[in-house]
Amino acid sequence: MSTIRAATAADLPAVAAVYAPYVLDSVITFEETPPEPSAWREKLTAGLPFLVAEVDGRVAGFAYAGRYRPRPAYRYSLEDSIYLAPWAQGRGLGRALLAALVSACRDSGAGQLIAVIADTGDPSSVKLHLAAGFEEVGRLRRVGFKHGRWVDTTLLQLALD
Repeated sequence: MSTIRAATAADLPAVAAVYAPYVLDSVITFEETPPEPSAWREKLTAGLPFLVAEVDGRVAGFAYAGRYRPRPAYRYSLEDSIYLAPWAQGRGLGRALLAALVSACRDSGAGQLIAVIADTGDPSSVKLHLAAGFEEVGRLRRVGFKHGRWVDTTLLQLALD
């Protein structure tokens, strides 16, 4: 049985464990070293939605919203992040997490939700966002360099208001 719920401090080690392989072994995220525990605590206490998917009492993935950009005029625009443990993929948890995150972002008063998706050659993240109502609005070429290669990003946007 799966549940989508607000993340707690007790979930953060499991969240970090889900995320670390993406940092170390892929170009899905542009981080090059896994975040310290303090970085996860900051995300949890930032006052923005941070959710986990739990399967049989085990954290299977997470989604959170962060500020799209730090300047004050962007304060109503958020960026989403969603990650699933490999064993949890293909169960509809990504869809469920994204739907719950969109709802929580609407409730927060945000006006726009932005997805910045690394072009890894796998279209599943773009398809997930399109199915949730996001619109593809652009592409940034060769903006990330990781694991010896340049990576493009696809930008998607969802109006929340």
